[in-house]
Formats: sequence, structure tokens, C-alpha cells
Amino acid sequence: MRWSNSFIPTRKENPREAEFVSHRYLVRGGFVEQHASGVYTFLPLGRKVMLKIEKIIREEMNRIGAQEVLLPALTSADVWKQTGRWESFGNDMFKLKDRWDRDLALAPTHEEIMTLLAKEHLKSYRDLPQIWYQIQTKFRDEPRPRGGILRVREFSMKDSYSFDATWEGLDESYEKHREAYLNIFKRAGLNVIVVKASSGLMGGSDSEEFMVLSGSGEDRIVHCKKCGYSANVEVAAARVGKEVVPSKFQRKEKVHTPSVRTVEEVADFLGVEPALIVKSLLYVTEDGRDVLVLIRGDYDVSESKLANVYGANLHLATGEYITKKFNAEPGFIGPIDAEVDEIIADESIKNLNNFVVGGNRNDYHIVGVNLEDIKITRFVDIREVKDGDICLECGGELSLENAIEVGHIFKLGTKYSVSLEAYFTDKNGEKKPIIMGSYGIGVGRIMAANVEVNHDEKGIIWPYSIAPFEVNIIEIDPKKTQEETQAIYKELKGKGFDVIWDDRELSAGAKFKDAELVGFPVNVVVSPKKIGSGTVELQIRKTGEKFDVKKEELVSKIRSVRKEL
Repeated sequence: MRWSNSFIPTRKENPREAEFVSHRYLVRGGFVEQHASGVYTFLPLGRKVMLKIEKIIREEMNRIGAQEVLLPALTSADVWKQTGRWESFGNDMFKLKDRWDRDLALAPTHEEIMTLLAKEHLKSYRDLPQIWYQIQTKFRDEPRPRGGILRVREFSMKDSYSFDATWEGLDESYEKHREAYLNIFKRAGLNVIVVKASSGLMGGSDSEEFMVLSGSGEDRIVHCKKCGYSANVEVAAARVGKEVVPSKFQRKEKVHTPSVRTVEEVADFLGVEPALIVKSLLYVTEDGRDVLVLIRGDYDVSESKLANVYGANLHLATGEYITKKFNAEPGFIGPIDAEVDEIIADESIKNLNNFVVGGNRNDYHIVGVNLEDIKITRFVDIREVKDGDICLECGGELSLENAIEVGHIFKLGTKYSVSLEAYFTDKNGEKKPIIMGSYGIGVGRIMAANVEVNHDEKGIIWPYSIAPFEVNIIEIDPKKTQEETQAIYKELKGKGFDVIWDDRELSAGAKFKDAELVGFPVNVVVSPKKIGSGTVELQIRKTGEKFDVKKEELVSKIRSVRKEL
């Protein structure tokens, strides 16, 4: 491909709304262009990168015996209503009506649709196991699309689904995908950490995410560098890391705390550390039960853990509801004599003595409180882990880091097969639900995550495997070296290299800047002086190395570089 005939609209200026490196460089490098909020056009370079990622995915999925299908993006509402996700997806699902006023949805994922296909065709244990996958466009109405193609409303995703007759079979299918995913990310140039995760709206039991550490990541993971334990902050478990100083309060009494309601304000007013303040948070379950949640003042409640405890969604009560129920404003409510359906406490308060709680009266708190003063229903782990907490596996210190999720695998079990009546007949003639797994990879996220971790101040540094072109030939003076450059170009193409030839009538400086911005792994610089001595200059984008190579050794040298990269 000649650059002069290509559509590569590079830009000097960053897009005004760009917060992340990948957003800036993918727009400036001519890879993507925004069409609307969270909706992007993939230009020729961007499409080439996506196709190379898809090729890696297909090869690894085919290697584990998966078969590719393509399901519709426009789906009937009926199947979503059967599983309850028409409501539970909420506003994230794009919903519409056809001309006959029938409800439709643009699929945010395809568990339901794939289960219907299995229901139709997998009738016997002889039909199992199966693994089906697709690379398809998904739609989610993100409330805050951001980060370029990292968080969007329309995106490309590889999703696969396993169908097994036994739970042991599910375990095997899950491990096959886990291994395939590790191979995919390694080949695509990403170092990933596999973390324990929440299943969320997907349901099921075990769930793991594949994370790329990055300061721009919106996910937070807990990581132990001593033993390697890793988990999403939504499910991470740990022992509290900070010992609490003994309380100065030795008896229970109600004290006046005028206009102080936050943990920090109360701790400062009373002269105690925040860990001795026990926060009381009122939640309401889907069926209208009031649950008072207690947690140490220096920790936050993990709402995903809380939802897992109840197996349902809960929501924080409104200020108006709290005031009406307790006759006290938020910040002053507490667990003593509280008229609620249940009081649950995080394990972080188990060892507290003589602590402080809200007084259920505006401008009052109760000090010197102990556990026997409260009717606690049960202790559970519902707190978000913090930096410095202690690893349960090895006793090491945990740290929190930002990360980008690029893949997620789930053991769904029978949630969808039971809801949609996808049954098979086993060896004994008994009817049983198909046991399923679901496995997703964000194709665009692999692309964006790569830029987030592989760049410098000049531009992108693509891994060789997914670069838009492997080799970029930079011709310094096209009028003087066109014949020689064309011979090099033809030879490289003939040897199977993916090559672009920068034959534009621009200054050498402009060509080098574009090459660094776009991020080609290898640049071959052709100049009249070098050609006169029978050499060209080879530049390696990742290392910054530059060295002269004889023309007749160029192919072997690039092959050697490719192997190293």
C-alpha cells in the first residue's frame, strides 16, 4: 500500500474531549473518528488492527474446538422478559418498537439468544458438549461514554457459550476458555492479571476477569504481590489492616454533636479515630424490607457484595425515607432500638469496643457502645478492601490498582436453560437442563488497552502482531530513489510482509512524526546517501534502535526483528 493512495487522516492536535491516551492517539493517528457520543467509525488503519485481533481470537477459539456463528443484533423482547433481564438491564438496554408496536431490543449480550438456539437443536446427551462463538456488535446505552473506544455504546465483542451435560464438563469448558484467553492476550501484546470477579447481571457461580493494569482503567483490583492473589474490588476479601486505638469512652451515653454528621466530622468533634465510628446505612430490598447495614467508619460498603448476600438488588434509602422512619436525618441514625427488619454488620466491627453510633436524634450520637447493645442478625463481609489490608491467602499486604477489563468468563450453570426450558435427555432417559458457560472479550478494548500501555510522548507503539502495518518504508527523497524503493517494497511484499510505503512529497520530519504517531513496529528509511552505499536504515519503534542494513540482508533482518518483537 502506498501512503499517497491511502486514507490515513493524521492530526496534530488532540481532540478536545479526550481524557485518555488511547483516545488521543487513536483519533490523531487516523484510526477512529467519533460519530456520536459513544459511537465511533473505524477508519482503514483502525479496521486493520481490529481484523488482526479478530484473527488471533478466531485461531485460539477454533483451537479449543469452538464453532463460529453469527446471531442477530436486533432481538425480540419476549426472550429477555422470560429471563427477567428486560427489567434488570434497566436503561442500559436499547429498547425500541417495530411498526406493529412489538417490543425489540438491540442486544447488549447474547445469552438468551444463544440458549434458544441450543434449546432447538441440543436434545440429547449425544449432542453435548458444544462451544459456539461469534464476533458481533453489541449495544449498551452507557450513561457516561468516555475514554474513546474504552467505554462506548456500540462495540465489537467476541462472546462464546459452552453447553455441557455435567458440571465436570462445564469445568473443562471453562478451563479451555481460560487457557485460550491467556493465549489471545499474550499474542495481542497484553500482560493480563486474572482476578476473581462478580457475576452481576450475568448470574451463575464462578467468574473471572482478565485485567490490564493501567492508570486510566475504570476498574479497581486488589492485588497481593507476595502470593499473587488478585480480585476485583467488588468481591475481594481481606483482613483489616489497621489496628484500632482503644476508645477513650468507657460508658455508654448520648452526647450532643451539633451539626456534625460525616464520619470525619464526628471523629474530629469527639477526638477519636474514624475507625471507632460505626456507620449506619439504611438499604431497602426489592421486596420492601428495611436492612440497616453497619460498617467501620474508615471503610465503605461494597454494594455488589451486599447484593450477593441477599441474592437481589438493594438500594440505598432516600434521605426523605430515612427521616420519616427514624425521625432523624441521615448522619444521625444508629442501630440501638432501630425498628428495621434486619441489622447486618460487616466483620470489621467484630473486635470493636466502646465505639460511636448515631443517636437516632438530630445532633446526637451515642458513645461507648458495644456489640451486646445491638441486635445484630449476622456478620458478613460487605466492605470494600483498602490499600494496606491483609491478604487472607498469605498474610501479605494488599494494594489497589486501576485496571482495564479486556475479558470476562462465567460459569452460568442452569440459570438460562431453566428460564428458557433448554433441556436435554441424559443416558438414563431423564430430562435435565443444559449446563452453560459464557465467555466475553472486548475486541475494541484490546485495541485501546494496547495503546494505554504501549505508547510514549510521540505516539503509539503497536505490538508486531496487531500493528496496522508491520513495516513502514520512509522514502526521504522520492524523486531520487523511487526505483530502488519500489524494488524494496515489492521484495518485502513478496516475502509476505504487511508493508506501507510512505511516498508522499512531504519533509522527512513530517514523515517521521507520522510514523511515530501511528506506531509502526519497523521503519525502513530509504535515502539517496544510504542507497548509494547499498544500505538502508532500520528503525525499531519499541526500542528506538537505529542501524544500517545491507539491502540484500534486509528481509532476513526484519524476520529476525519480528521474531524478537
